[in-house]
Formats: sequence, structure tokens, C-alpha cells
Amino acid sequence: MMANHKLIFTGPVGAGKTTAISVLSDIPLVSTDEVASDMTQQKKPKTTVAMDYGLMNLSATERIHLYGTPGQERFDFMWDILTEGGIGLVLLIDNSRANPFQDMHFFLDAFREFIVRTGVVIGISRMDVDPQPKITDYYQELEGFAKKPPIFEVDARNRRDISLLVQALLYSLDPELVGANG
Repeated sequence: MMANHKLIFTGPVGAGKTTAISVLSDIPLVSTDEVASDMTQQKKPKTTVAMDYGLMNLSATERIHLYGTPGQERFDFMWDILTEGGIGLVLLIDNSRANPFQDMHFFLDAFREFIVRTGVVIGISRMDVDPQPKITDYYQELEGFAKKPPIFEVDARNRRDISLLVQALLYSLDPELVGANG
């Protein structure tokens, strides 16, 4: 019997959600990118308006469906829809944004109920562009957070980085899930 799991990727615009899913997916990425029509166009020409979708095969009998949320708050109605049936959250934060801690807290708060039921891992992207704050600063920022999520520096274009991020999340949820891919 095929075991299907569902992971959700979220974070602000430009953090690397679409790219991360595309490098992990064993099928061509299904994307709902449209021309950016607001402040997003200063960051990139297109943005996700509904979701991104990919599929990662762990083994012949186990696979993970990868769903990426839109990063803009005006599409937050999709967040609840996409998290339905999900087993965990991959939060990507763009370290080069004006206030990455604010972004992190915003998304942790927005997905709080989902995270409590499942789990979260945090990937910090674009540290090559802006090395501050450091990973240790993120851990300090989460001092009062109930669950201490794993935090990694990642390049969303690097399959190994994103795979390690997903493996850390899967291991924190159920060590048995990583066996086929780890």
C-alpha cells in the first residue's frame, strides 16, 4: 500500500519556496505564478498566487506531496486550505529582507495551530547575500517558543540543503519516515 505524506512550505515572498519544491520534486513543478502587481514586483517579476506543487518519492511505497503557499498575506485564505492533512511545515526565511525576525514570527504565529499539531523546521535562505543575523541569533530569538524547531542555513537551489531540511522535519515528526531516504 502506498503511504502518502504532505509537507507545506511557507515563508515571505522571495524566500525560495517555489525553488525549493522544484529541486526536490520528482515530477515537473506545478506552479500558479502570475505577474506581480504590487510591491512584490520590486523583488521578482512573478509570484505564487495559489500554490506550488511537487512530489518526492521516498521509496516504492512512500512519497511526500510538497505544497508551497503564497508568501503574500492577501492570499492567506490558501494557507488553511493547503495545510489540511499536512504532517509538517517547512518555513523559509529570506535573511536579506529588512526584518527577517519579524517575518519568522509572523509565519510562526500565522501557522501556530498547524505547528502545534505537527511540527516545523526553519530554513534561512540568502545568508550568502546578507550574513546577519546568524543562525545562533535565530535560536536566541526563539527562546520562548514552546517547540524548539531545527534551524538551518539553506540555499533553496541546492537539492541537498533542502533535502536535509525536509529530513530534519521528518525525523522530528517520526524517525521511521526518514529510513527510506536518510
